[in-house]
Amino acid sequence: MNKDRNAHGEMLALSVVAPMHNEAGGASRLVEEIAVALNGFDHEIIIVDDASTDETLAQLHAAAASYPQLRILKHEKNAGQSRALRSGVLAACSAIVATLDGDGQNDPADILSLLEKKKETGAAMAAGERQGRQDSSAKKFASRAANAVRGRLLRDGAADTGCGLKVFDRDAFLRLPYFDHMHRYLPALMRREGYAVVFVPVSHRARSHGRSKYSNLGRLLVAFRDVLGVLWLLARAKSPGKVEEDGPK
Repeated sequence: MNKDRNAHGEMLALSVVAPMHNEAGGASRLVEEIAVALNGFDHEIIIVDDASTDETLAQLHAAAASYPQLRILKHEKNAGQSRALRSGVLAACSAIVATLDGDGQNDPADILSLLEKKKETGAAMAAGERQGRQDSSAKKFASRAANAVRGRLLRDGAADTGCGLKVFDRDAFLRLPYFDHMHRYLPALMRREGYAVVFVPVSHRARSHGRSKYSNLGRLLVAFRDVLGVLWLLARAKSPGKVEEDGPK
């Protein structure tokens, strides 16, 4: 049996990718929630452990006994969220990939809403936009500031690129230029390649374990540098328009 097909020889409908770093407090619970949300839907769950130093990996191995659709990838060195997402997408067996954060603040129940919107519109990506943010006032302020600057400069139509919930075509994602923190600029990068992006309101949950991997100041400083890099990429893009194979058939 090919790894991209189920027991009936059918293509997998969806690959779900979630990066994790020191999420032992909720690793197995997130796997369970994804499995419940996609019950009856042919899928795989790919958790990318980004060199955790706690019990995250052990908990994932324990969860694998109950959820055969779970695949675990492990980074030898901590490489960050964007690299973990790329590792997961590269390993994905389905042509369509859903991503969500590994900290449990995204609700897996929203995945099917994004998938439905993507199919309905024919867009290459459906991106979640968090409603009722369950973060500290300082974090929400920093996020609003970063989104305002990014939106004004990049004009990507996104109000919340920090939301990890997204559903997209795997081949479209793999055409994008890779760099650290690219996950925050996926709508702009998709549109740079000529792909359509739609946005879907999703829920947001309070963090129940662990702590954020970024400080507010660190997030803003990195965002400023990255926006300049993405602006350069956008300025250097050239579209050939429609590409067709020509010549004898």
